[in-house]
Amino acid sequence: MEWGNIEKRVVNLKNSAEVEEVRKFLAQFNLSFDGTVDYTLAFYRDEILVATGSLLGEVLRNIAIDESLQGEGLTSQVVSGLMSEAARRGFYHYFLYTKPEKAHLFSALGFQKVAQADSYAALLETGLGSIDTYCREIATATAHLPAGPRAALVVNCNPFTLGHQAVIAKAARENAAVIVLVVSEDKSLFPFEVRLRLIKEGLAGYSNIAVVPGGKYIVSAATFPGYFTKGQQTVAAQTRLDATIFASRIAPKLGIAVRYVGDEPYCPVTNAYNQALQEILPANGIEVRVMPRLAVEGEAVSASRVRELIRQEQWDAIRLLVPDSTYRYLTSPEAASILAGI
Repeated sequence: MEWGNIEKRVVNLKNSAEVEEVRKFLAQFNLSFDGTVDYTLAFYRDEILVATGSLLGEVLRNIAIDESLQGEGLTSQVVSGLMSEAARRGFYHYFLYTKPEKAHLFSALGFQKVAQADSYAALLETGLGSIDTYCREIATATAHLPAGPRAALVVNCNPFTLGHQAVIAKAARENAAVIVLVVSEDKSLFPFEVRLRLIKEGLAGYSNIAVVPGGKYIVSAATFPGYFTKGQQTVAAQTRLDATIFASRIAPKLGIAVRYVGDEPYCPVTNAYNQALQEILPANGIEVRVMPRLAVEGEAVSASRVRELIRQEQWDAIRLLVPDSTYRYLTSPEAASILAGI
């Protein structure tokens, strides 16, 4: 298709030469491109690449326009082309990342800002649904909780352990109600539906706890834009963006006054995330309480430790680290395929 003297092409992501051309073009804008996207558009003028954009699910990414052509309507062409393809694939809500100073360009195309992480990145959205809709859905799902001070935790639980249970139980003792938001991204060894179920079963005895899916606004492909920045800036951008969304948009709508996290002696990214929470949440009137990890026989309880013991088939040791409900699942035929993957 031609637009003026500009030709639009769909990039063959299996063609290394085409991918490399996009990669080199994006490098001029300090953007990375690893090809792990669903769809990429490229715009050419006289066989020279002048604009590109990619799609991953409902996330529009890697949008860049040659500086000599900015202001000529190419941004709109890239965005509309990606949104049309996303709609063809069944997506009608769209996220988009940009540098904060470029956000106004996309606001003119109907995008609303969700949040901004300092000077690193701005997250915008448009289409059916929004963060306000998301907050209303969570509010409805937690409306049965007792009145009074509310706490929140964001957990992955891969799988649910006695350590997770201890931190959540402490929050339940110290607050009128607790909302447990479970990371919905299916990138863990234990699928989301299994993780959600085990958490609910492990907390079934508490009437002041609600366990709900974290959805697309918490520790998701949308809030952790790893491709958008490089090195340490990647960690800073993704952790601060996620923390800012929670502090400025989610917590106020749900009445959350405190967020609990477990201390993190092992994972650098989780540790950086905790630090971002401690910087950003208090500035928005939300307390952060860091809880020491539960220890069994002198060793911190962690999901990674449980997975390692599964690899070693040390079931007596596993029994000491997980609730009864998790242990029953792990030793059931239903878990066989997951254990084989571990």
